[in-house]
Amino acid sequence: MKKRILPILLSLALSASLLPAAHAAQVTTADMAQVLAALDIMTGNEEGDLMLSRQVTRAEFTKLVIAASPRGKNVGATTTVSPYPDVPYTHWAAPYVEAAVAAGYVNGNVYGYFEPDRSITLQEGVTMAVRLLGYSDSDFSGAWPAGQMALYYKEDLDEGITIGQTSAMTRQDAMYLFYNLLTAATKTGTPYLTSLGYPLTAAGEIDRVGLINAAMNGPVVMEGDWRGKINFDVDTATVYRGGSLATLAALQPNDVIYYSASMRTLWAYSNKVTGLYQAVSPSAASPQAVTVAGKTYSIETAEAAYALSNLGAYKTGDTVTLLLGRDGQVAAVASSAAGSGTLYGVVQAVTDAAYTDQSGNSYTAKTALIAATDGQTYSYPLDAGSSLKAGNLVQVAVADRGDAKVSRLSGSSISGKVNAAGTQIGSTKFAEDVEILDTDGTGAAVKLYPSRLAGMSLESGDVRYCRKNANGEVDVLILDDATGDLCAYGVLTEVNETVTPIPGSISAFYGAYQYDIGGQTYGFVKENGILNLSKGPVQIKGSLASPEKMTTLRSARLTGADASVATFSNGDTFPMWDQAVVYVLENSTYRLSSLDRVRTGYSLTGYYDKDAAQGGRIRVIVAKAQ
Repeated sequence: MKKRILPILLSLALSASLLPAAHAAQVTTADMAQVLAALDIMTGNEEGDLMLSRQVTRAEFTKLVIAASPRGKNVGATTTVSPYPDVPYTHWAAPYVEAAVAAGYVNGNVYGYFEPDRSITLQEGVTMAVRLLGYSDSDFSGAWPAGQMALYYKEDLDEGITIGQTSAMTRQDAMYLFYNLLTAATKTGTPYLTSLGYPLTAAGEIDRVGLINAAMNGPVVMEGDWRGKINFDVDTATVYRGGSLATLAALQPNDVIYYSASMRTLWAYSNKVTGLYQAVSPSAASPQAVTVAGKTYSIETAEAAYALSNLGAYKTGDTVTLLLGRDGQVAAVASSAAGSGTLYGVVQAVTDAAYTDQSGNSYTAKTALIAATDGQTYSYPLDAGSSLKAGNLVQVAVADRGDAKVSRLSGSSISGKVNAAGTQIGSTKFAEDVEILDTDGTGAAVKLYPSRLAGMSLESGDVRYCRKNANGEVDVLILDDATGDLCAYGVLTEVNETVTPIPGSISAFYGAYQYDIGGQTYGFVKENGILNLSKGPVQIKGSLASPEKMTTLRSARLTGADASVATFSNGDTFPMWDQAVVYVLENSTYRLSSLDRVRTGYSLTGYYDKDAAQGGRIRVIVAKAQ
């Protein structure tokens, strides 16, 4: 796995047992619990336990119904009305029963009682659910609950539920029912989730990430009394840091924290940028974006906007530290000391850049654009006599006062085979927060995750720099074009190579090449030589307009392929590149396609650059109709 040098995006990953029904291939019980908690429909106790095996009372189910209804957030915790003789206004469920009665979601028994403490049966729960969909009892003919149960099956509300209609429901049954309800059609034909103000995806599925983002509160910076700003006991929270499951103890000062009380979850982000405060837009009176260390960031919070405004503590020319939130936006501005430390990376370019000093005066300084191992790009001014150039490895030492010193990075190598789990090289472990960058001599760079190196054998020549932390673990690793992921991959569509003999002289060579890279066409002319290439899949190193090198890929017939692995016709498997391109070849013409479109009715040939142990991947697949 890898990513280009871009801001880190939010990722959520949970593992749990699969559902026993139709949702099983896609949705886990943990996924469903996340969605219902994000919507504040169904949450656990103070320890986060959902108690799924416990039976649900009529009072508890009625509260779930109100929570799942469009009016749910408007129902208070108290009332002065006693909706039933056995539900006086002092009963904890009275406000929810009162609201459910007013909406027509619930009824009492023939004797005028509600029976709040009796376990609810499936047929009673289904009746309330179909009323949420906009149906009334008059919409069904025949004896109750035949019509309601028929709709229950028609709308797939039964997925995951195995009990009979007169059986008592458990909290797990209720979880399945309310989750299924979200994508069920209302009486008017619209998905129920839209009545709660949330759209489905284009594929008609629940957008979990969107719901979780909407459920997040914050940001809160981890400083001072940060716990007091969060409306639940954080000691019981599930914690994610940088997209990975973590612990409360793993949080660090100046982390940017988002939270959800209903999900009892904290999400912490540690990205920060220290550098010269160069500009603000659209104006210092109303900041919406700020440029620091050559990069512009959107401002997320009013507090950060104020700090960077003409009323705040920071002015252009100051060295500041931006604390970045989940979307790479500025959540807060800290003292420059908060960003002190060392940054590692490769110089992508050296140019002159304009700056403004603390007095508002403009000046120009030689500046290095740096791709850093943290996945970000930065620009820092260099000393006037600096000889740094594109492709050089550098370290940026940021002092407590915010001054940044860019210097060449001395080499320190390591070699060995990376284990299958991608957790260590040879006998040396990777740190939990290891930063890995693959680079080349031109300054091109791609950030890698340890799993990308799993199974690879790295020679000392593959490693430009290695740093170990106090525990002897590798925490920074910069490679020398070791994976091949810096290259572009596609197909040569036109090749014109000519050799013209010249009597009494050296022959004249001419090569013209046209190639498709992911649907984009490029051309290259080599006037003083030829590359001895033929049409077909190719690896291109360097600029697409003027390649440094073009190499024909190796091929193998495939019997199948998915996003992670391809199977050769001899039964061997080979890893897929996560950006592999697929073409259909028809009448000598290559047409961009996708794996999903060529799974049946086509013969497949996979093209790879080198052996998997050296980082090779299937880069291109060509499909031909059978």
